[in-house]
Amino acid sequence: MTIDRKAIRACVFDAYGTLFDVASATARCQDALGEKTSRLSSLWREKQLQYTWLRAVQGRHADFWQVTGDALDYAMDALDVGDADLRRRLMALYLRLDVFAEVPDVLQRLRLSGMSMAILSNGSPSMLAAAVEHTNIATELDLVISVEEVGVYKPHPAVYGRATERLGLAPRQICFLSSNSWDAYAASAFGMQVIWCNRYGQRAERLPGLPEAEVRNLAQVPALLLAG
Repeated sequence: MTIDRKAIRACVFDAYGTLFDVASATARCQDALGEKTSRLSSLWREKQLQYTWLRAVQGRHADFWQVTGDALDYAMDALDVGDADLRRRLMALYLRLDVFAEVPDVLQRLRLSGMSMAILSNGSPSMLAAAVEHTNIATELDLVISVEEVGVYKPHPAVYGRATERLGLAPRQICFLSSNSWDAYAASAFGMQVIWCNRYGQRAERLPGLPEAEVRNLAQVPALLLAG
């Protein structure tokens, strides 16, 4: 499959792991976590995603802030890290995640091309507002769309449908970009054109959908979408 870039009117980005480096919160706490830093980061993220999926299939939605805290509690308990002050520090840092180094330049270049720019994320509105403000990328975005607008997490089709509604575009007029393989495939199955930002060297999924392109970081995206 190839990207039909002439059809694209908007770029829609996943937030966590795609624009925002979810490992940056734990990295700033290495002084307290020591050798457990990497393991806590991985387990926290793993449980965070699992809880979104499990809540979705149970029909027991809670916003991403609660899910993030519950996942952190699980990870800290599993690794015998019983430190309430550290928990508060980690949660506060999750509101001030770093962007990946290439993000500001890529967003600016795509926006200057005339495309609409948006985030579509599991994050709650307050979490996303904090992250966008902290990273100074608000001026490059037209919309920040939270799953709270539909009350269910990705990869439910209603989430991707909300992006088409808010942008007033057909699915094929949207280029969706995510570092999460399951998210990329689900957006493709919905009908969006998809670039999978495979930062973590994941294997291809055995799921409905097929991304039009795969890159290792967002710096490769302008060459795919912009003429000349």
